[in-house]
Amino acid sequence: MSKPNKARYKLSAVKRSYSEAVGGELVEVETDDGKVFTFPHPLFTDDDTARAIDAAEGDTGKAHVLLGEQYDDFVKSGGDANTLMLVYVAARSEMQDTLGRHRPTKR
Repeated sequence: MSKPNKARYKLSAVKRSYSEAVGGELVEVETDDGKVFTFPHPLFTDDDTARAIDAAEGDTGKAHVLLGEQYDDFVKSGGDANTLMLVYVAARSEMQDTLGRHRPTKR
């Protein structure tokens, strides 16, 4: 039984609430030829991937971590590591703005 005035959050509800607030658990990137590539939203990046991004050297290394097997096709479609990292930074920045305003559902 819950105690009055005690905060209790249901994990799945909180995750769903934040996922809806930031537009989903994946970030989509469309190249000029119309192909769409995805990487985990910074809010939902697992610990191993976050460590790999931090450890990667330069934009190319970080882009390889973010896109994984999609990276070569991304480059063939006109994408580049620097621009992908700009998208990543934009997603992080937007996330920070959203987190400041969002109040998750408890249930």
